[in-house]
Amino acid sequence: MTRRYLILGKVQGVFFRQSARIEAERLGLHGMARNLSNGSVEVIAQGDAAALDALHAWLKKGPSQARVDEVREATDVAEPQIPAPGRFVVR
Repeated sequence: MTRRYLILGKVQGVFFRQSARIEAERLGLHGMARNLSNGSVEVIAQGDAAALDALHAWLKKGPSQARVDEVREATDVAEPQIPAPGRFVVR
């Protein structure tokens, strides 16, 4: 299962992407995190539903320096956007 999250708030310049990578890897997920030009962060993750739910819960808080205003979720994500299995990359 693949999910795409768009995280809005003060989420750039606060170690959000690296923290998301660490949490995703802890949960056994693979995918990617990247900054978007509008100041948000996009996370695309693939794995089992329980791990994705746990990541979603974590994204609502993020690292201590972040202020998350909203997390939007989509499940209709094209598979080619996902890096090789077993990897979670920060772009």
